[in-house]
Amino acid sequence: MLYEYSLITKKEHLYNITAQLREAITKSGVAEGLAVVFCPHTTAGITINENADPDVVDDMILGLGKAFPDRVEFAHFEGNSAAHLKASCIGESVTVIVSEGKPLLGTWQGVYFCEFDPPRSRKFFVKVLG
Repeated sequence: MLYEYSLITKKEHLYNITAQLREAITKSGVAEGLAVVFCPHTTAGITINENADPDVVDDMILGLGKAFPDRVEFAHFEGNSAAHLKASCIGESVTVIVSEGKPLLGTWQGVYFCEFDPPRSRKFFVKVLG
């Protein structure tokens, strides 16, 4: 089963989408299998990271900004090459094991939509396989 979700992003940020993943798994009725969360954008990504301390999200954005700063040498006419680099580094999808009808995530883990080129109207997909 394939589920589509929409997201309006206002700033460069990691948006917690774990609730949408749980919802898709519940709707699918799959008890044992896999769930793939996919982002169809070239300046955004999907990752799994800590969801207990909100400072981790800020630190991720800070660290990625230091690793991939905007540079005057970039030739891309839209001026968002750093966002493309960050998205390629993070990746466009994650796969999560579904066990007993729930995502098998660690105690501190959450799934995040990573926005690197705001503001945008975005979408992401969850495919649940049983």
